[in-house]
Amino acid sequence: MEFREALQFLDRFINREATAGRIHGLSLAAMSELVACMGEPHKDLNAIHVTGTNGKGSVVSMTESLLSSNGLRVGSYMSPHVDSIRERFTLAGSQITEEMFAEVIFDVSQYVESNNLEPSYFELLTASAILLFSNEAVDAAVVEVGILGRFDATNVLEGEIAVITNIGKDHTDGLEGWRRAIAAEKAGIIVDGKPLLLGNPEEDVLDLFLAESPEPVFQYGKDFLLEESIPAVGGQVINVKGVFGEYEEVFLPLHGKRQAQNAALSLATAEVFLEGSIPETVIEDAFGQLSIPGRLEILSRRPVVLVDGAHNKDSANHLAETVNDVFPESRRILILGILKPHSPEEILRELKVISPDLVVVFTAPSPRAVDAQELEEVALRLGLDVERAENPYEATLQALRIGNEEDLIVAAGSFYNISEVRRAVEASNSTTLEI
Repeated sequence: MEFREALQFLDRFINREATAGRIHGLSLAAMSELVACMGEPHKDLNAIHVTGTNGKGSVVSMTESLLSSNGLRVGSYMSPHVDSIRERFTLAGSQITEEMFAEVIFDVSQYVESNNLEPSYFELLTASAILLFSNEAVDAAVVEVGILGRFDATNVLEGEIAVITNIGKDHTDGLEGWRRAIAAEKAGIIVDGKPLLLGNPEEDVLDLFLAESPEPVFQYGKDFLLEESIPAVGGQVINVKGVFGEYEEVFLPLHGKRQAQNAALSLATAEVFLEGSIPETVIEDAFGQLSIPGRLEILSRRPVVLVDGAHNKDSANHLAETVNDVFPESRRILILGILKPHSPEEILRELKVISPDLVVVFTAPSPRAVDAQELEEVALRLGLDVERAENPYEATLQALRIGNEEDLIVAAGSFYNISEVRRAVEASNSTTLEI
């Protein structure tokens, strides 16, 4: 099977990521049947299982890098991808090759077809990651939950460590009691007698986590803590109190206090897995090579083009906070496309804080996209100047034409926008060079 054929095979199966938002009726039955047919490779893995409303992808990337730099053979699995589906799989610190991807998809396809199974797109990818990491005999598998936890395909794993970054208003109807409902589902990844790390204290829902009998429990602010973060060129310098050690003047090549808090959680997670403190040289190596696509990623310097997958109220708040803290006052242009069921008004209210001189809205490239006209109407109600574009590519070019080298262009709303934004920036840079 070639890479192209592997993609064609995957496209035959229902992609619930493209129609996400409904969490009722989920089940682990299909995923359990698939891994059973495969010989239960999930039981071979020492997994660190990460869920949360925001920050889980960053925590997976940082934890994987810390463990790899410490000499372990590590695999990581994340979603969604930004530019290539291969971004979801890393092995020994690198994205897997097209050949390796095609090979593991072929192997899983044989189990599916010989047993007449009908898994989903995400279940197939998750099974492929599990089989790959089992075949490669990784020392650790750092795995990001897709939606919530209890009935997510990744929860066939019995994680050695469960990590919950935070509880936010996502994949919920927002009715009274939503925080406890979301927390109860995320608590489903906790394994009786195994460690749990909480990236926020979450005192109001702590009883739901403790009901799953984790042992021990490490809480942010109590057992580990970001003590200080100081903006620096290309990122920030952080001081962290870990579970087993103190880490001072650590350079993190990522912007924003939330990313600094994610780093503190990742350090604590790696410490718990390694059962001890982490050498300074390991941290320098791990964080020095960090690159997390679509998370406060700078695509261009003149003008600054910043892309972020901020797609809900909490992540939009984080993005706005970081823009105002890190980037100098200048003309700001916001490029925005949002997916349902997220609230355009909630997201735009948070992003209004960056005081954009112009908002360029578009219909995101997804069946769940909020129509550009609706976004335009919301922006106008909030008193923002707004223009409409056909898609993220055209919106980016529009912003680049309007802006100058001193401006800040911020693209947000969904990870599904970022590939086209990147392509537009590259096309614009190429045109400039030719001139």
